[in-house]
Amino acid sequence: MIRVAATADVHFGLDSAGTLRPQLERLQERADVLLVAGDLTRHGEPEEAAVLAQELRDFPVPIIAVLGNHDYHGDQQKAIRETMEGAGITVLEGEGAVLDIGGLRLGVAGTKGFGGGFIGANATDFGEPEMKAFVRLTKELSARLGQALEDLRADHRVALMHYAPIKETLEGEPSQIWPFLGSYLLGEAVDRAGADLILHGHAHRGVEKGITPGGTQVRNVAQPVIQRAYRLYCFGDGQIDSDLETGIAASAGPARAP
Repeated sequence: MIRVAATADVHFGLDSAGTLRPQLERLQERADVLLVAGDLTRHGEPEEAAVLAQELRDFPVPIIAVLGNHDYHGDQQKAIRETMEGAGITVLEGEGAVLDIGGLRLGVAGTKGFGGGFIGANATDFGEPEMKAFVRLTKELSARLGQALEDLRADHRVALMHYAPIKETLEGEPSQIWPFLGSYLLGEAVDRAGADLILHGHAHRGVEKGITPGGTQVRNVAQPVIQRAYRLYCFGDGQIDSDLETGIAASAGPARAP
């Protein structure tokens, strides 16, 4: 069995030291890996990333993350990635990583992703250069995610992203802003390549559970949604362990600190 702890939108600032690590105590007894679906920082400053990196340094299980829109705000995303990697955290953007866990291989492909909307209310790469650039970035990131998934040689595969791949996990957010919260292109890329699970964040007022048109389970693990430090998902012998409601076993992490 592979046990995956997942969270997103930790939004670390200069005053956040000591707020996360206590909530992750004994996580190594419950999970084999921690996946973080973006928004590591509040304002995209390397100094904020340094606080989080110190919080997670020498963590007892591997950590894999992607960046989010907050991490790009200060135009310091390269420095943020380098800071996190300096603490032993793997950061993905159109890349994949494989972990050997108890004789099983877990593959994770990651991207920040981007917006553009969903079928019936989506932007297209037509017209002004700015609009074409907006949609083409989503197309590029989605294609890179799909290729990274296809390249993984693993027993189980997870697609890790910040922006939402389906509109169902955005329910609760104003529908007018859905095009800025995700894109169907991300979900299509995963469905073509194949994955057991998609994890995303970003939609703080969304819902936790959904599924792509191709049948891939989706979980919004933004901390304001899951209301705790992390969720736990367990992959069993050739399939995801199921419960009656979701098809994925999810157990609560520690209570989230205010």
